[in-house]
Amino acid sequence: MSLPPLYPSAPPLVRIALGSSTFGREIQAEAAFSLMDRARERGVMMFDTAATYTAGASETIMGQWLADRRPDRASLIVATKIYPPYTPAEIDAATAVSAKRLGVDVIDVLYLHKWDAAVTTLETLRALDALVRSGRVRALGASNFNAQQLGDALAAQAAHGLERFRLLQNNNNLAVRDVNEALVSLARDYGVAIVTYSPIAAGFLTGKHRTGVVPGSRFDMAPGHQPIYFAPEPQRRLAQLEALSSLSGQPMANLALAWALNRPGVSTVLIGGRGPHYVDQAFAALAIDDPGLLAALGAIH
Repeated sequence: MSLPPLYPSAPPLVRIALGSSTFGREIQAEAAFSLMDRARERGVMMFDTAATYTAGASETIMGQWLADRRPDRASLIVATKIYPPYTPAEIDAATAVSAKRLGVDVIDVLYLHKWDAAVTTLETLRALDALVRSGRVRALGASNFNAQQLGDALAAQAAHGLERFRLLQNNNNLAVRDVNEALVSLARDYGVAIVTYSPIAAGFLTGKHRTGVVPGSRFDMAPGHQPIYFAPEPQRRLAQLEALSSLSGQPMANLALAWALNRPGVSTVLIGGRGPHYVDQAFAALAIDDPGLLAALGAIH
């Protein structure tokens, strides 16, 4: 299997990918299967998970779906993430555990889930390089890195002739933005595909938490979201989005998704949710092509 191109002009099947942070937490296997089924029906070809999502439950559920549905692996990219420590032994062990949960011999994309000082050490970079050269991993990714961190890692990989990071996955939405011009420029220079997540900010950009946290929501189950979004700048941007929604007649969630899907330099946007309609919602947002509306969205700062 070869990785399909990941770039801004790619077709919808690459522009939209499915994230699985809800698996094993907000939804269990049956609902997760329905969500993955719908994503495949719509042509989504990247499924993303992580070892830390509900202590491995997300990887396990995705692995069960892969075993049950047996999708054409030539048209599906399975990505996961491992967490520090990033010593060679820990990288080797974590990769093996994730592959076992997923039921795959080869992980298509393996991300480092967060920055750690070990990332630029030669022993860590050689361990990552060995995963690709041995065929256990097809491509390396970095997640939640800033431009300085990613740049240092890429420079070290280049200096030693080691397999480099091919993808960057960061949070990026209308309210809180972790993809800036420096990252876009760096990614362009090194040929790194940018993947973003949380396009509706865990529900914040739907406006449903305007009068308080909704019980049973992501903000309720993972309260760490609250201080990030219940802050002056995200609240100001939310108010502008709400006004534009009222003016245009488009739902706030659709507009937030359209904003994320139309960011310069971004190849792919991860969506998630609890049911198949979240997939359809993302494709409806992708179909928004009103230049004036998109310009108004882009003007929200």
